[in-house]
Amino acid sequence: MGRLLLVSLPATGAVIYRCKHCDTHLAYATDIISRMFRCKHGKAYLLDKMVNVNDGEKDERMMTTGMHTVCDIFCVACGSIVGWKYLAAVDKSQRYKVGKFLLDRAEALAAVVGAATATASSGDEEDDDHQQPSDEDSD
Repeated sequence: MGRLLLVSLPATGAVIYRCKHCDTHLAYATDIISRMFRCKHGKAYLLDKMVNVNDGEKDERMMTTGMHTVCDIFCVACGSIVGWKYLAAVDKSQRYKVGKFLLDRAEALAAVVGAATATASSGDEEDDDHQQPSDEDSD
């Protein structure tokens, strides 16, 4: 087994999402494309990029927006499934998701680096009151 190399996201004052099991950095909140996604555990965010994740096996899944080819993404440090990556979409209107990541909010904590506390809901409190039910992807 080789040495585990983790990417530590630099403190920029932005919210950083971390694995809830091992605190490994996963993504900046500034990389969120949409907060209106859902997965089987509840809220999920569509992100442009993530770090410290490994791709699982390719899988065809029928979601509310149609058939997609995805692969689960795993935290490199602890191996927990933290979401999935879109590899292909059958519907042309859904192809904007290809190459993007879906972060399951039940598997991540959010905090500003250097902050004394981290909570599972920080960074999206004001969105909760204004979100409309979404017909975005879910398992």
